Amino acid sequence: MDLILEGIVGSTAYGLNTPASDIDYAGIYVEPTANLLGLHPPSRERATKKGRDDADATYHEIGKAMGLMLSCNPTAMEILWLDEHLLTTPFGEELIALRSNFLSAKRVRDAFFGYAMSQFSRLVKRGRFQGSLDTRREKHARHTMRLLVQGLTLYTTGHLPIDMTHKRDFIFDFGKTIAADPDAEAAAEILAIYEDAFNDARTALPTEPNEAPLEDLLQRIRRAHLDAA
Repeated sequence: MDLILEGIVGSTAYGLNTPASDIDYAGIYVEPTANLLGLHPPSRERATKKGRDDADATYHEIGKAMGLMLSCNPTAMEILWLDEHLLTTPFGEELIALRSNFLSAKRVRDAFFGYAMSQFSRLVKRGRFQGSLDTRREKHARHTMRLLVQGLTLYTTGHLPIDMTHKRDFIFDFGKTIAADPDAEAAAEILAIYEDAFNDARTALPTEPNEAPLEDLLQRIRRAHLDAA
């Protein structure tokens, strides 16, 4: 697997890990271009590989990764905003330098606030995540709260904060509140607060992503890997 970028993501990167947390790895790799030109090119679904037997690790092929980033997928994007990486290459560094070109106002709002709204709406309607234990519900609430904080910051500043240490107590307290709140009233309240915040905010993001430099980079990566074994 020809990695161009790899880093530690998840709760460890956010500063929200606990003694029970796993270490999560993410990376971006490049499929040999010749493999993409044959009768049976790898499908989008197959363009993700797992690695590291001792840890949770997800590696997206560059084409799939960039597609997810254009949709402002929070999980796919965060590798570009880490303070440190385990592995970088010239192409990986260039991808990081172009990270703001993936952003657009509506897609960021939909990806971050929209996802949080769908998850919290499940709490409001059902009182708990279907089939989830309370511990899982608390963890999921923390995850969703983090996305709201990150999403609003990205929407208003153009920067995706990864380290949430300064919000750790707030996020953990919210998770405990949800775990003890069968009617999910706190979820409805926080949704209303963040909906107003997004509505009232002046976004720092463009209406559409800037695809030209991203297309140029992907084409150069494909050409550079044309003769890869």
